[in-house]
Amino acid sequence: MAFSPLKFLQEVNSETSKVIWPTRRETLITTVMVFVLVIVAALFFFVTDQVIRMLITFVLGIR
Repeated sequence: MAFSPLKFLQEVNSETSKVIWPTRRETLITTVMVFVLVIVAALFFFVTDQVIRMLITFVLGIR
């Protein structure tokens, strides 16, 4: 089976033209959602970590 770089690039160009690219607004909304979810997850894990730390120090009688 022969490999033709020119044919490959033509097929890539053809497939790329079929892609429906997101609008600027969709990209902005998605980016903001990602940042919000990252902050929510960080706060959740911070609170969970603090609660577990308090429980362990209470159970072990540290400090």
